[in-house]
Amino acid sequence: MVNVLITALLLLNAIPEVTDVPQLREDNIHEVISAMTDEEKCTLIVGGRAKSFNGIGHTNTGVPGAASVINGIPRLGIPTVVLADGPAGLRISPTREGDPRTFYCTGYPIATMLSSTWNLDLVEEAGRNMGNEVLEYGVDILLAPGANIHRNPLCGRNFEYYSEDPLLTGKMAAAMINGIESNGVGTSLKHFAVNNQEYNRLSNDAIVSERALREIYLRNFEIAVKESQPWTIMTSYNFINGEHAAESPRLLTDILRGEWGFEGAVMTDWGGGYDDAAIVRAGNEMIQPGTDERYINLLTAIKDGSLSREAVDRAVERILQLVVKTPKFKGYKPSEAPDLKEHAKVCKKIADEGVVMLKNEGAALPVSTDQEIALFGVTSYDFIAGGTGSGNVNRPYVVDLMSGLSNSGFRLEPDVDAFYKEYMEDEKYRRNRINGTNPWYVDREPAIEVVPVELIQNAAENADAAVITIGRVFGEGKDRDYFHSYLLSAREQELIDCVSRSFHAKGKKVSVILNCGGVIDMCSWQDKADAILLCWQPGQEGGNTVASVLCGDVNPSGHLPSTISVRYELEPTADNFPQVFADKPFNYSYYRQIKTKKLPLHTVRNIDYTNYEEGIYVGYRYFNTFAPKAVAYPFGFGLSYTEFDFKKMDVKPAEGGWNVSVTVENTGKVAGKDVVQVYVKAPKGELDKPERELKGFAKTPELAPGESCELSIFISHDSLASYDEKSSSWVVEKGKYTFVAAQDASDNSLKAKVKVD
Repeated sequence: MVNVLITALLLLNAIPEVTDVPQLREDNIHEVISAMTDEEKCTLIVGGRAKSFNGIGHTNTGVPGAASVINGIPRLGIPTVVLADGPAGLRISPTREGDPRTFYCTGYPIATMLSSTWNLDLVEEAGRNMGNEVLEYGVDILLAPGANIHRNPLCGRNFEYYSEDPLLTGKMAAAMINGIESNGVGTSLKHFAVNNQEYNRLSNDAIVSERALREIYLRNFEIAVKESQPWTIMTSYNFINGEHAAESPRLLTDILRGEWGFEGAVMTDWGGGYDDAAIVRAGNEMIQPGTDERYINLLTAIKDGSLSREAVDRAVERILQLVVKTPKFKGYKPSEAPDLKEHAKVCKKIADEGVVMLKNEGAALPVSTDQEIALFGVTSYDFIAGGTGSGNVNRPYVVDLMSGLSNSGFRLEPDVDAFYKEYMEDEKYRRNRINGTNPWYVDREPAIEVVPVELIQNAAENADAAVITIGRVFGEGKDRDYFHSYLLSAREQELIDCVSRSFHAKGKKVSVILNCGGVIDMCSWQDKADAILLCWQPGQEGGNTVASVLCGDVNPSGHLPSTISVRYELEPTADNFPQVFADKPFNYSYYRQIKTKKLPLHTVRNIDYTNYEEGIYVGYRYFNTFAPKAVAYPFGFGLSYTEFDFKKMDVKPAEGGWNVSVTVENTGKVAGKDVVQVYVKAPKGELDKPERELKGFAKTPELAPGESCELSIFISHDSLASYDEKSSSWVVEKGKYTFVAAQDASDNSLKAKVKVD
């Protein structure tokens, strides 16, 4: 093997000394390909060439801390193109050897919070700002956005994804792509497809019906592709029905390019795929970040004829079509100084609209800034901006809630404040956090502090109200633990119990802030809180955002992008997810043995394979149809400090569908925004259908008290179609469809019948 490697590397360097060689231009790609050696073609296809798996995800070529590169070939005028991680902002190293400057990037709210805004214009604005940093730091392609579905609340990477619904997800992803790429840089829509668990992600086989695949797990990508045409798409690690996603001609050629018209290039996830020749044959142009071994595998396949030069040239052509669009090829000189202060303002504006108010009994919120707040919870003093892994960002700062409240003019109860400051100083968080950044993998235990009962009781005497923050952080490479991440710890329960009991005894209110990357159990404690704000992970300005909502400077207008069930066990996917019900703990030996074919693919349920037995009934599709009483907070739910009334709904035929107009009036006492969600209930036909499905949405501008506006939402005829496995086609069954204008998935504010022939 060593001799083969040496020979190949020698061949790589043995470039013919020809002076009259073409230099890459937009109009001579075929000429350049004809002048390339097999070795040069493999160099282009196989990325930055990490020496080992430990080198994957980090390079010092071009931009330190970037994820990888497309290798340049100077002989042919092909520059090195830099790829870097997203999706909550650009992930690069903040320091560089020999350079005294820092290169921080804005830490934006996580994708789940972006979708909670239900505001496509705002998400596109986030993309424009994010893309500016990509451009000005010398990166060419951002590896974002993530568009996988929230199939199960315990998926460790849900925070990188938008929603349980393919329409909302696809629309959000398209808006983000359009925003980023408006800067002349590229994106990589990921992870294509059915990447819904991190446990054994390299070898898990998702067993999913064709209908569910089409309607739930591909529809989101289809929308994003057709509405934004991202420069690249990244395939997922997993298998789909026995075929690796990165090696599937049906997925990458027939569907992605043939049916959807995708025009860009496709790359593997980092270290993804098994058979390098099969990857290229399938329509996956780039093996990222690549290794010397994978380069040899590919070159050998070309030389022995197992990989046709036609397939190789097709891959190279698409890569070069990508290269000529990049800032690097066009000679752009990055400033390395984007306007981070302005971007921070945008970051907060986005987070302000993504906060979801789940409860507000007795007008507990807003709280006047002349009141004194008793602030509890470790996370209040150590706010979580985002998740870990490749979705992390090296941000310049994170505003904690303690600072945010002070910035808004609140006074903090001094004894509680002193207790936590001393605690945090002594313990140093026990998180190994350095300079405000997280390591790649973090198992952050819930709050471990023990707050003296006497301290709480004294605070109830002195302070005007209590605020408790519950935090959760998780990330790439591992799913959430049911007992330690989804459920509250005993000490968290005790804290909520004692604070609520003490403050309620004095007639004072208690608010709980959820600073989490995903949903947690709520039914065991929600009755003890007067108000609950789901603030997700709101980026670097998080504390300022939460404080603005608490004092009423910002009226919350976020709505849930995923259902919160009464109990995890009631989730339709609970039995088919590798955590509580896994047959045995995960061991990477499974992956190694499967890769070397020492084990069959389907060895351990929910680890080596996962049955998607719920089919199309994911999230609200399941709960609305079969278990409405199992819902604590429905998909699309969100409260406001004001009230809105949907006054009128008109459905009029239009080319290719219907225009749905809804009049929304602010009937409350303060200005605010609301979201109109249009669901459609299909008539009973040959195909089973969910009780309703989201088909369109729009957010109002800020409406003053008594002010109204009319929103127009187009519902296409094709969006009513279901996938018929018998005919392998999309079918719109005849009959009367019920259009529902609603404030959430369980609401029935306005209805209209539409006959479809």
